[in-house]
Formats: sequence, C-alpha cells, structure tokens
Amino acid sequence: MSLVDLDLRHTRLGRRNPVAKLAAAGILSVTLLLSIDPVSAGVTLGLTLLLLPFAEIPARALWLRVWPIAVGALIAAGATVLYGRSAGEVYVEWGLLRISEGSIDLALAIFLRVLAIALPSIILFVTTDPTDLADGLAQIVRLPARFVVGALAGLRLVGLLIDDWRELSLARRARGVADAGRLRRFAGQAFALFVLAIRRGTKLATAMEARGFDAPVVRTWARRSVLRWPDAGLVALAAAIAAASVLAAVLAGTWRFILGL
Repeated sequence: MSLVDLDLRHTRLGRRNPVAKLAAAGILSVTLLLSIDPVSAGVTLGLTLLLLPFAEIPARALWLRVWPIAVGALIAAGATVLYGRSAGEVYVEWGLLRISEGSIDLALAIFLRVLAIALPSIILFVTTDPTDLADGLAQIVRLPARFVVGALAGLRLVGLLIDDWRELSLARRARGVADAGRLRRFAGQAFALFVLAIRRGTKLATAMEARGFDAPVVRTWARRSVLRWPDAGLVALAAAIAAASVLAAVLAGTWRFILGL
C-alpha cells in the first residue's frame, strides 16, 4: 500500500514539513540511544502510542510496517534473555544458557528500545512524500541538489524493482526454468534483476544528464519548502517526549549512559 493509496499527505502529520519530521525522529532516536534502560524506552513508546490516534494512520497499514520490526525485537530480546550478560539472581543455568535478573532486564530494555525508536520514525515518514522530502533537504538543509535529485530518482525506481521481480518470476516459470532448487532459482533471478537495474539506472542517468540536472548553474525548484510554526511545534513535542523519558529514567534510577557501561 503506497502513500498515494493511503492518502496521508493531507493529514495533520502529512502537512508538516519533512525536515521537521526528520528532526523530530532524530531527537527521539538519539535520546534513546544514549541509554539502555526500560524506563526511558517505555515512556517514549507509551507517549507515542498515546498520540498515535492523531496521526490518522489506518491500523492495518501501520501494522504491515511495524510487525517485521516487532518480530526482530522479540528475537533480539529472546537471545538476550538466554545469552545476555548475567547479573543479580540467576534463575536458570544450563551450559551456555543462563537466565538471570540482569539478562531479563536487559532484554526488556532492548525490546522496548527497538520499538520506541522504530514506531515514531514509521509514523512520521509514512506520511511523507519523497518529493517533499527531497525539496526540504535541498532548500532547507542545503544538501547538494545533485545528490538529492539522484537519490529521489533512485527511490522512485524501488517500486519498479518489485514489479520487475514479479515479471521475471512469471517469465522464468513460463520458460520452464523455475523448476530448479529454490536457492538456485533465487540466485539466478536476483542476478537477472541486478543486471536489469544497472541498465535502467544507466538510462536514467543519461536522461537526467541530457536534461541538465548536472548543469553548473543555480537550481530552481517547482515547489518551495518552508518551515512554519506547526513544524516547530512538532519538533518541540519530540523534544518534550525525549526530556520526559530521560527524566523518568533518572528519577527511577535506571538511567545508564552507554559510555558508562
């Protein structure tokens, strides 16, 4: 389901400047990366879930984007419980497996931390149009136009790669070359897709060069990207959530600065 299908560009978050969304996500992520504790991550995750209805994102669309990260977080937490650094009371010990009070606390912190970093980022960027993001990065952040436009063009081709993979599968099946082993079939099809992507990228680069995308002149933009007061409010809200999470962790005595571990 694409951004156009979801029609999220006209929601409250969709109207915010992508640069402000990038700054808000960065504030939350950097704050959570400073400590490995369940309280700060839990507060950030709880406040994000509390504000989730204001994002106006359909539950199914959000779940389709969150569940792979949730599964990965569960796997990481499970491995930490079994093989993490032991501390405090040891509950189970069998060979290399050692489940202790410290490993359980660390696993909970990792699980909440992954979700607390991923969920706000997904919420913010699922409402962002790539073209608006490119406009903001070039006009506000002042990134090189050549890099921004090239990255936008490459991002626009991701959907075509998915269609190409599907067409390659059907073509190889029609030719009777898709009946080999699964790994061999995947390797051959991936190589064919790689060659196809290189050819399309070369053609796209030539077309962009012919249209003057690399001309040594000051570039103009079809749409202006400006920051407004609601954008500043979004960044301030992210900073308030980050500050609340740090304060809660410090008051609970669980704040552990990563450089001090």
